[in-house]
Amino acid sequence: MSQKTIITAALTGVLTTRAQSPAIPYTPAEIGEEARRSVDAGASIVHIHARQPDGRPAYDVETYAQIDVEVRQRCPNVIINYSTGAIGIDRETRIHHIRALRPDMAALNMGSMNYAIYSSKYKTFYHDHVFANPFKDIQFFLEAMNEAGTRPEMECFDSGHINNAQPLIDLGLLKPPYQFSLIMGVLGGIPASTKHLVQQVDQLPPDSHWQVIGIGQKQWRLVAAAVSMGGNVRVGLEDNLYLPNGDLAKSNGELVAKAAELVCLVGGEVATIAEARNQLQIPLPTK
Repeated sequence: MSQKTIITAALTGVLTTRAQSPAIPYTPAEIGEEARRSVDAGASIVHIHARQPDGRPAYDVETYAQIDVEVRQRCPNVIINYSTGAIGIDRETRIHHIRALRPDMAALNMGSMNYAIYSSKYKTFYHDHVFANPFKDIQFFLEAMNEAGTRPEMECFDSGHINNAQPLIDLGLLKPPYQFSLIMGVLGGIPASTKHLVQQVDQLPPDSHWQVIGIGQKQWRLVAAAVSMGGNVRVGLEDNLYLPNGDLAKSNGELVAKAAELVCLVGGEVATIAEARNQLQIPLPTK
């Protein structure tokens, strides 16, 4: 393993509520505190969705600006990665905080899909949506990220989403080093298994960095597989609420600490923020 493992903490997401986990942060100050706990435990990147005080998703620039202040006060050099994902929200609203705040990174969703949660216990679907990301929107978001000097982090929920990068590379809109997130375990996307992870990594273009994002408790076996394959990992309350032993995590920091422990058990080393910025070629923030 020539490079150290970069750990991302996905702090809050948009779907999980405090009824499921009391540790979910809602306010900018709470998100800032969860960022601090995550960085203290070994995270170099924090992936953030804004929330309203009651837990509903927030898309306004002002809330993201408050989050920016709270995170930077506690973790001045951490790599900030803001979401642009949304359902039923116009595309300018999905990107305007990137234009305004120019974060280090932003999520670029690489394809459309059915997005759902199914309960076998109750025989019903929850959050049954079409997550629409046509090429014209992907290009629109990518052009805005390029103008802001923000690194696009390509979120791929299935193998076909990886190949969707090719026309954007041909257009000169995507430039190396490429940053891929391989999201596994969402109903409507690729299943969460090591076999499927190997298949996806084999499809990545040269000069690519990648991380695995496992949804639910299968996350932990994917973390181990990714580290052994030379990839990076994402954990956090957005993706999975539980520690490897099945206990409900008390914070994002607790999940990051377990990921760092697993990295070391598999024979890897956890990257510092400075090392992560060097590996990913992301300069320090100037603001």
